[in-house]
Amino acid sequence: MHDQRTDEAIALMNRFAERTGLASGQSRQRYLGTDAFAVCNSLGLARTAGEQDYRERALQLVDQVHHTLGRHRNDDRRSGWISGLGEQEGEQHPTRGGLRIGKDLPERGPRDPIDERLEWDSDGQYFHYLSKWMHALDQASRFTQQTQFNTWARELAHSAFEAFSYLPSPAWGPRRMHWKMSIDLTRALVPSMGQHDPLDGYISNLQLSATAAAMQQPASGPDLVDETRQYATMLRHGELATSDPLGIGGLLIDAYRVQQLAQQGAQPDEQLLERLLDAAHIGLQHYTQGGELQLPAKHRLAFRELGLAIGLHAVERMQQAADHDHAHATTSPRQRAQLQTLMQYLPLRDEIETTWRNPEQQRAASWIEHRDINEVMLATSLAPDGFLVLLPAGD
Repeated sequence: MHDQRTDEAIALMNRFAERTGLASGQSRQRYLGTDAFAVCNSLGLARTAGEQDYRERALQLVDQVHHTLGRHRNDDRRSGWISGLGEQEGEQHPTRGGLRIGKDLPERGPRDPIDERLEWDSDGQYFHYLSKWMHALDQASRFTQQTQFNTWARELAHSAFEAFSYLPSPAWGPRRMHWKMSIDLTRALVPSMGQHDPLDGYISNLQLSATAAAMQQPASGPDLVDETRQYATMLRHGELATSDPLGIGGLLIDAYRVQQLAQQGAQPDEQLLERLLDAAHIGLQHYTQGGELQLPAKHRLAFRELGLAIGLHAVERMQQAADHDHAHATTSPRQRAQLQTLMQYLPLRDEIETTWRNPEQQRAASWIEHRDINEVMLATSLAPDGFLVLLPAGD
């Protein structure tokens, strides 16, 4: 018997699967960031709702993403795997060349002038989407206990680090990262660095390495030791606080990942969890004072707000883990105080969900324009365990 939230999440995911060609004869519409959440949602529904068809849907979606976004566009003069591998080797290593975003327009050519508005709609590769896909693949490994998904994730992590990070010139200080790269990873399309990209890289690598170490079968592929160390160096100099709701949610989700990885035996940076919680609190203070949630729906972006709602679900789970942790004392007094402060923002999560579950608000142009990511992230917020909970690897 499902509860209402789970039933609603199932309905949202079924509509998404029909509309994007995953469970219908519609033409395939794959988009990497949305599909990463969709894989996790489907795995979560398979586990918590006993809906085993969703396990097969998640794995089918992984295959579609690799065979669509791991290959050149139909309107590109190039063809085959974007990694340049031959057909057979590309099937074995579909993430080695990264994965396209899945934008409507082709990427900007080497001689084309930069147009910031068009760049948002043009293809290429985003690091923050690649890291989301690493997480989705790793969740598939933890759910199925099959090492192949984790191996693909680590190959993607290695390729992404090699392509997106670089030493500044003159070579002084830690490495930096490009925000957006070309489809073949040979040139930067947006050279500036995403604020949380090194953080995403560090935590993703920790997670992938922890999974590989715990799996029953010997792991092949990159060990990510040097990449993780380099991300840690970048992180030491980075400012994490942001007033963007999606970014705040990301900080809280990452904090929960760090907590779970530490409890599962990984050894993240000792100060990172407190840094993440502090930065999220600063961001929440600024965000709640800004009045964005009082604006009409047409002036708001649901998926950004839902990212925050998902992060606040992570806070609730962190608090529950801390409450069960008194005997082990792995949660410091300072972390307990931070969590107590953040728990005061849970009504904000409920307000965001109530708004975007309302059919009237879903008629807004801002909802319809971004329907796929809005519906998938609303499903994540309604049934968040598939995305948030790291099942023990190797069990």
